[in-house]
Amino acid sequence: MANHRTFLIAGPTASGKSSLATRLAKKFNGIIVNTDSMQVYDELRLITARPTRQDELEAPHCLYGTIDPAQAHSTGAWLRSVEEQLPTWQTSYTATIFTGGTGLYFKALTSGLSEIPEIPFELRQNLRSELAEKGPMALHAQLQKDDPLTSAGLRPTDGQRIVRALEVLRHSGRPLRDWQNQTSKALVDLSASTTQAIVLTPDRALLAAKIAQRFSMMVATGAIEEVQQLLRRNLDPQLPAMKAIGVAEIGSILRKEIAFDAAIERAVIATRQYAKRQSTWFRGQMSEDWGRFETPELAFDHFL
Repeated sequence: MANHRTFLIAGPTASGKSSLATRLAKKFNGIIVNTDSMQVYDELRLITARPTRQDELEAPHCLYGTIDPAQAHSTGAWLRSVEEQLPTWQTSYTATIFTGGTGLYFKALTSGLSEIPEIPFELRQNLRSELAEKGPMALHAQLQKDDPLTSAGLRPTDGQRIVRALEVLRHSGRPLRDWQNQTSKALVDLSASTTQAIVLTPDRALLAAKIAQRFSMMVATGAIEEVQQLLRRNLDPQLPAMKAIGVAEIGSILRKEIAFDAAIERAVIATRQYAKRQSTWFRGQMSEDWGRFETPELAFDHFL
């Protein structure tokens, strides 16, 4: 384990992370670990751009497609899976390669995570309904009464964070601030000589073209049928898997609500917007320990 290497590859969607990870896995006898919150879901291989079956034959992959879309997976659940399996990866392979586009996963991996308990889906939905019905100000007043310390740090109009504080309080009986003060240990040390971390920063115009090309390929290879099969399950539309880019757009095609080309264009635009948000997050949140490379090729040379 002393000679075991750890690679972290972050970047926006369609930036070439998976191909880079596969090259590294083949070069260093490594295992590729999913670090993307959408690629954890089963039944969504195409629409979430999970590695292909051919990719999985070329190098071992882990934590891809392991969660049923009917479940709401979380950063904490993902981190626990990593903690459980990391010793096996470190003894069975020469390198562990974390790759994906979910910044919070990388943050939890390298900085630890507050041990906040899982919130039952029904409670979460009830509070969201309450927010829609009463508005954030009313819920903030409620939080102020039950948890004044947490409420003092939240804007009365910030409905999302108010709901988060209330759901934790109602489920656990303890204020959110208490849980946030208990942080788990980091599983990866960014300062270690055996750790190399990079963010891909592709040219925006080139990335936009790749996104459009990739979505066309998704549709040509079965994405519409994949979404159709998912929608047949009649899952709650608020589940994370149901919010994967392309699900709503392809659903509108299947229901004949919008023309095919218009729906595809919407999905491509939504993907570009998502890639921009990812890039902004990585730029603001990743420290100087992370190298920046415009292309996977430049990053691969850096790892050698």
